[in-house]
Amino acid sequence: MCSHRPECPAADRPDRDAAQTVAFHPEQGWSLLCNGTIVFDDTGELLPTGAVVAPRPKVRAGLPAAAA
Repeated sequence: MCSHRPECPAADRPDRDAAQTVAFHPEQGWSLLCNGTIVFDDTGELLPTGAVVAPRPKVRAGLPAAAA
């Protein structure tokens, strides 16, 4: 899907979130990346294969993840 150089990370790579945004819909809480990944404001993701990546837990500075 990526037509610019250097190419963005593929949707199956751990760094897929580094891809460029091609559509931004803050009023709906999601963005489409050029690798086909849809990222949501809650940090969840929908991959082009239909796989779902659960939201990551929020971590506050100075507190362990379980306390956030």
